Order: sequence, then C-alpha cells, then structure tokens
Amino acid sequence: MRTSQTFSISFIVRKKKNQSDLALLYARITVNGKFLEISLKRTIPIDKWNQAANRLKGNSIESQQINKKIDETKALLYDAYDTLVKEDQIINAQKIKSRYLKSDQQHFTLTYLINYHKEKMDKILKYGTMKNYYTTESYLKKYLKTHLNISDIYLKQIDYQFTLGFESFLRALPGLHNNGVMQHMERFKKLMGLAGDLDWIEKNPSKKFKLRFEQVDMVYLNKTELEKIKNEILEKPVLSINRDIFIFSCYTGLTYADVKALKNYHLQIGIDGKNWIYTRRSKTNTAVRIPILKEAQKILDRYKAHPKIDGTEKLLPVYSNQKTNEYLREVTDKLKIKKKLSFHTARHTFATTVTLANGVPIETVSKLLRHSKISTTQIYARVIDSKISSDIDNLRKKLNA
Repeated sequence: MRTSQTFSISFIVRKKKNQSDLALLYARITVNGKFLEISLKRTIPIDKWNQAANRLKGNSIESQQINKKIDETKALLYDAYDTLVKEDQIINAQKIKSRYLKSDQQHFTLTYLINYHKEKMDKILKYGTMKNYYTTESYLKKYLKTHLNISDIYLKQIDYQFTLGFESFLRALPGLHNNGVMQHMERFKKLMGLAGDLDWIEKNPSKKFKLRFEQVDMVYLNKTELEKIKNEILEKPVLSINRDIFIFSCYTGLTYADVKALKNYHLQIGIDGKNWIYTRRSKTNTAVRIPILKEAQKILDRYKAHPKIDGTEKLLPVYSNQKTNEYLREVTDKLKIKKKLSFHTARHTFATTVTLANGVPIETVSKLLRHSKISTTQIYARVIDSKISSDIDNLRKKLNA
C-alpha cells in the first residue's frame, strides 16, 4: 500500500542578471517537501507578477498569453502525476518532471542511447576510443537484428538475459577471443551506466555482469634482443627509420601516438640542466616529463634535418602505425627474433629491460609511464626474471654476511 504524500505545483520568478526589471518564469514541483523547477522559457516584467496568485497582472495580450501558459503547464504536470499514480510508481519530483518533459525511460531506446553517446563523447574521447565504441555499437545493432529480429529496443526492456545473450553472440564471432569479447562487454556496461546516470533506466541490467579478462603474456625485448635490433645495419632506409623510432620509444616509454605528436617545443631543459621531454599523454591528457637518455638523444640528433620533417616542428619522421608495425615485423624476420613485435612493445621494453631491470625504482617507472596506479606498473616487475635473480643474489649476500 502506498504511503500518503504531499504534491503541489507553484510558479516563481527569478530576476535576470543584467535586466533587473525582467524575470524568468519557472514551475516548481514539490513532493514531500522536496522540489524541482522547470523553466517555462518565458521572460516577464517583474512588476506585473503577482506571486500570491501565481499570475501576471492585467488583461493585456502578454498577460493573457503568460497566464494561459501557466494554466497549460499546471494541467500537464497534474496529468503527469496522475499517470504515475495509475502506473503504481514511486513518485518523486524528478519523475514528474521527466514525465512532463517526455524524457523518462519509456521514450528512450538503445539506438537513441548510442547516438546520444556519439554526440556527447565525440569531442571528449580520443579517436581510437570512439572507433572501438563504433565497433561495439555495430555489434549491438547486429545482435538486435540477427538474434532478436528487431531493429531497436527500449532501454527498460533490456535485462540481464539480454546482457548474457549479447556476450554469447560476441563469442560466436570468428576471430574474437575472450579479451576482445570482454572489451566489448565493458563498453556495453559503460553505455548502460550512462543511461543509469541520466535516469533513463531505474536499474542497470549489466551491473552484475562480471568482466573476466585473461592474463596475456607481455611481449618485450630482453637486453640481447634490444642490442641486436639497435645495432643491426639495415640496407633499406625505411627500415632504419622505423627501427630507430621504435628504439627511441624503447628509451623513453612513449606510445606511438605520443611519439608522432612530438614537436620542437616539447624539448625543454629539466631540473637537472639536461634535456627533457615535456608533453602530455594523448590517451589521458596527463602531463609527462621524461629525461632524455643518450640513446634517445642520438636518434633525435640523427633526424633533425630529415626531408620528411624538414620545415615542420616535428621531431621525428613517423610513419603510420600500420606501416610502422609492418616494417618492425620485417626487421624481426631479418634478425630471426621469434617475437611478434608492435610499436607498443617498445613501451613494455622501456618498463622492463631499460628501467626496472637496471634498478630504477618501480615508483619512478610508474611516474615515467604515467600510470594512475602502481599496481599497473607492478605487472612489468613480475615478468623480469633477471631482476628477481639479482634481488635474490643481493639477499643471499646479506644473509651470508
């Protein structure tokens, strides 16, 4: 049985900031002492407003129009309240406002949510992130069409069974492994979380779905492999260029996007009087400050006047990510290194072989990589057998002493 509640509608005005003789008109919904306001998008002369009567004084055309708007708004708000009562819903001011504005969940579909996310996040999220969302969204639409035989679905109709069904659909796709499935499910959960934050759904059906990522072996170069790639004389200039830029990342920890974005003004003198790179991570927009090691400086000097960047502010002649990875594979094939390299391997190599294996504290490495949590950096520490061996040797010496 529903408990008794108080519900009222009133109208108030607020003075305009730069025009004290004018005011904006609002409807105020109050339920059990808690209220929300809705702008009626009307400006009125403040001296004609009768607050006690909730009306505009006089019989002018303006007064008649404003008072008519007040009466219509009040009637629609009472209709919204009565409809919610008939639906046996728990009523509050927000629900009445949403029903009046026709913005509650019964009017929102999955396609509407997808388009809303695109519109709002397109300028906020990075291109690569949005590209991944587009793929997830295309899979959602395909799932609706092929498995449910519908083109769209109301958000309130999406339940936990829908969530599990979407996971099963993804697992049946050729070439999509567990972690790829989990990445799509993670983005679906974020979309539904957005719908919840917007009060478009009362309960998030994907909230209890647990993401199950499998640990993937991290690819990085050990000291011998790094030296082999670094010192190999390559006949093709294009291979030398891409190898050198890869090595530059091995000694700075910068991602492909961050290396590609480097400009002359990113080179600055650091606190120690030596050359540093001052930039921002393209993925998170967080500040990055990296002291330039000798190997990285040699590569910067080598390409100062390269034709590909001559006349620009760019520091290095970076090719496309796809081409760079193709050339790297050509280099590893030539050197018979049995590892599937990508440009991101350089970042892993910086964290493991270049820094941690040489005794750089994990806290420092974490800051150089701009990890938000040190636990992320600790993943690198776990894979370095040489570091474990060195630490145990030091322990043996202390115990023997």
